[in-house]
Amino acid sequence: MPRQNAAQLLKAVKQDQALKQKLKATANPEAFVQIAQERGYDFTVDELETELDKLSEEDLAGIVNPGWGPRRHIHPR
Repeated sequence: MPRQNAAQLLKAVKQDQALKQKLKATANPEAFVQIAQERGYDFTVDELETELDKLSEEDLAGIVNPGWGPRRHIHPR
């Protein structure tokens, strides 16, 4: 099975609500990558960050926990 990357995972998340909820509940990017690796996706945190930067604010909020860090907050304080 070929390795799947972060972009493919983000596409799959749109169709898999259980996966979306599991990933959104992660506390940090490392946990996100670990869950993805368990599902056959192989990428680094840097690769994940690159793909997340391409998403709209709405798509981003639907996939990641906004508490990962200041730059991931949709409405910073």
